[in-house]
Amino acid sequence: MSVQSIESPGTRATRAWILGFIAALLATIGFSGALLELVRRWSTQEEYSHGFLIPFVAAWLLWTRRDALLAAIGRPSWIGAALILLAMAMHVMGQFSAIFILSQLAFIIALLGIILAVGGTSLLRVAFVPVIFLIFAIPLPYFIDANLSLQLQLISSQLGVFFIRLFQIPVYLDGNLIDLGTYKLQVVDACSGLRYLFPLLSLSFLAAYLFQAPIWQRALVLFSSIPITIAMNGFRIGLVGVTVDRWGPRMAEGVLHFFEGWIIFIASGFLLTAEVVLLARLSGRGFFEAFRVPTDAVQLSRETRSEPTGSIPLYACLLLICATVLTGLLISNRSEIIPERSRFVTFPATIGEWRGRASLLEPQVEHGLALEDYILSDYSKPDGKAVNLYVAYYASQRTGESPHSPLVCIPGDGWLITKLERTSYGAEQPMNRAVIERNGSKQLVYYWYEERGRRIASEYWSKWYLLSDAITKNRSDGALVRLITTVLPGELERDADSRLQSFIRDLLPGLSGYLPSAAVPGITRSSKT
Repeated sequence: MSVQSIESPGTRATRAWILGFIAALLATIGFSGALLELVRRWSTQEEYSHGFLIPFVAAWLLWTRRDALLAAIGRPSWIGAALILLAMAMHVMGQFSAIFILSQLAFIIALLGIILAVGGTSLLRVAFVPVIFLIFAIPLPYFIDANLSLQLQLISSQLGVFFIRLFQIPVYLDGNLIDLGTYKLQVVDACSGLRYLFPLLSLSFLAAYLFQAPIWQRALVLFSSIPITIAMNGFRIGLVGVTVDRWGPRMAEGVLHFFEGWIIFIASGFLLTAEVVLLARLSGRGFFEAFRVPTDAVQLSRETRSEPTGSIPLYACLLLICATVLTGLLISNRSEIIPERSRFVTFPATIGEWRGRASLLEPQVEHGLALEDYILSDYSKPDGKAVNLYVAYYASQRTGESPHSPLVCIPGDGWLITKLERTSYGAEQPMNRAVIERNGSKQLVYYWYEERGRRIASEYWSKWYLLSDAITKNRSDGALVRLITTVLPGELERDADSRLQSFIRDLLPGLSGYLPSAAVPGITRSSKT
């Protein structure tokens, strides 16, 4: 008689839990780089600071269902091993491209795979929602975050102006600039509403899970957090405009700060709670009757409990997770091709009729950007009209350092993006065109990405080519090219456009030697050096 056949169900369950815990611990170690990036984002971005609470809430949800979890141990599923294979592939792609969200999502998929390997689909049904809740701890990539913030600024500005006009106050909206005549309100990045939206989304998901109601009511609770947040943020901006019109510009800062942060979030949470109460009454139930933690246990058949080879999928998952850890180590130590190029210290000070005056980034800024090489120079013609040239080059983006999107950096410098569009100069020069304003000054910005011989305007395509080239070419070098000129008094935007386009004509032929093409000689070195 085999040893397995005389083991009690309790012994098998205990062994499965222990092996599952070991697998989860190994997965945490294997994905540690991506998880540490999570903590860094939580610490540095207010809109994601709620991420510190998400793992504790998920653990609490699992603890409240501990009896159901113990009762739900069923036949281990080989689907768990398939999920871990998927997680391994996503982690490898994330390691190659430094797109951390791939590895962070892969960690959650790996946890789901471990659950399937421990107790099969029955255990997954009980643990699925608490584990999936961890998704709300994962920040969006910077370039998506910046685009979303810009769109929310536009919507919030429009709602704020609508609210102001309800009080018969004359107001003019120009992009994100609300002109009240005597005072202008700039709806900057911090006013986009993201710092309320992401925490409220996680709260609404939790509320929908605890709300014991028909699926349509749960879905309504979940998705209503988006219009609630946008409406409340628009109301906040409109209220600032009304108070400024009634009591003067000095009210702007005080009212704006008072209604930031917790005040708006608490008000949004109150509206969400009121919605749940109303939906519960529509179903003929009280709030506390409908709003509770599900604690139902799962009943399993005798055949499912006595599966003799139940541990084999779990052992397979353990091996795959160990392979994931080793693969991650190999990729992090893998040498990649670093193309040879001329350094910007030799970049010409004269380009056609343009004469340059080089400058340097602040040491702390240069350290934060972690770039390999850069040029920052003001080029001007004899008429005195100038163009600022900034090119940031990264020899490797594999460790997570990559060109910072101007959509993030421009608002960070206090400038307001009033117009953003995708355009091109000639047939082969796609670019982004932005109009920015600050304290009455207007500037025109062109920028694009140089990625291993490609000129790309879209941040999304830039990340896609980074992933594919890291795998197929063993290269991840890239650069950001940004041009800025001031729209001078008496000038039109088209005059600034002509100046930038004239500079591009003279710039591009000489820039090629400093930004490697698709096929250039190079050296191989570790991405850590």
